[in-house]
Order: sequence, then structure tokens, then C-alpha cells
Amino acid sequence: MIIIIFFVAHWFLSLFFQTFYLHRYAAHKMFTTHKITERIFHTLTFISQGSSFLNPRAYAIMHREHHAYSDTEKDPHSPHFFTDVFQMMYRTAISFREHERRVKEPEARFKGNYPEWRLIDYYGSLNSTRLMFGLLYAWFYVAFATQWWMFLLLPIQFIMGPLHGAIVNWCGHKYGYSNFDNGDKSKNTTPFDFFMLGELFQNNHHKFPNSPNFGKRWFEVDPVYPVMKALHWMRIIKMRKPSIA
Repeated sequence: MIIIIFFVAHWFLSLFFQTFYLHRYAAHKMFTTHKITERIFHTLTFISQGSSFLNPRAYAIMHREHHAYSDTEKDPHSPHFFTDVFQMMYRTAISFREHERRVKEPEARFKGNYPEWRLIDYYGSLNSTRLMFGLLYAWFYVAFATQWWMFLLLPIQFIMGPLHGAIVNWCGHKYGYSNFDNGDKSKNTTPFDFFMLGELFQNNHHKFPNSPNFGKRWFEVDPVYPVMKALHWMRIIKMRKPSIA
């Protein structure tokens, strides 16, 4: 039971900071916040993602490229140019690593206005740091696992961040329904997206890329949006005025 709680907590904490901080803040700047609060969110993203920490700068640049070239050959992770999800993940990892190491110069329009903290961004991306987190996860399983099958969850925890991205990019551009004609193949995979915290409303998001509410129809529920409204009400963040209501 402890292992299941640990896995579920890791899944949703990692996913929350990926969608809230990396996606909605770093890539789209759907809200503003104090520099101290930004550093807190940055740290929590690093801790929650652990072995699969995603550099905010690299994430923001790649995601902006994805929106600009959605489902074309220049899209860094469109599922329509790969035979399976593993090939897409591999190619995405290569592109991400290039931005992370700053060996690939992005277009000027994709640069800037994203959070950077060289200390965490550097050490969080080291293989030794990822290995340390992986060993901590493995130790926890050895200490608390009561059934052999629980260890099958461990590899998922090693690659939690990239796995979340792969699910969203693969399913969100292949399966589901469309509310809008965006000129791409984005889909809303499911009308209620609790499992991926609203990220599978890809068709809605590509139509309104800067809206903090990914749900657009009455039955489409984005679980992160109420959290953002609460943080806005508490003055921890300030959402863009046109999108608050």
C-alpha cells in the first residue's frame, strides 16, 4: 500500500509541476509571480520530477516550437512522423538534450521570457543527480514493497517527466475528438482529464494556447485551473486578466 501511495503521489506531483510550472508558466507565461515564489516553484519542480527533471528553458523552447510547427515535419514531437511512441520519445529526448546543453540555437521568437536558475538547471540535469534520485526510489521500493509486481512500477518513476510528455503528445494528437479546426491534428483525448491534469485537451489548448483553462465545453474539466484561480485569489500568482473569468 505504501508503494502505491508513493507512486501515485509521485505521478501527480511530477505532472502538476510539469503542467503548472513548465507548461503554463515557463512556456506560455499564463501567469506572473514574485521571483522568490518562482524559485520555490522551480525547486519543487526539481524535487517532484527528480530523476526525470526537465530543464524549464529547454522545455519552453521545445514547446513553443511544437505550437509553431504543430504536426508538421518541423514539430519536435508530432506522433504522425514516427511508427511508435518509443521512436517519438527517443527523437524528442535528442532535441531536448540539444536545447538543454545549448548546442542548438533556437529561432529568436522562441527565446526568452522563461525561468532560469543555473544552479538547479545544471545539477538537476546531471546524470549523477538523476542516478541519485533513482537509487533513492529503488531503496524505497526495497524497504517497503510487499509484492514482486510493485517493482514493475519503478522504471516508470525513473522516467516520469518524459513519459508524461509522451502520453500527451502521442494521445493528444492521435485519439479523441476536436472542438476546433486548428489546421493540425490535435485532439481532446477525453472529456474529463483527471489522469493527466487537463493536458489531454490538446485541441482546445492549440486553439487558445495562452488560456489557463484547457477545458472549453461545459463537461470538459481541467483540474489545474481551479488551483490556479485559488493561487490567484491568494495573490501567490497573477493570471492574465482576459483569462481569469
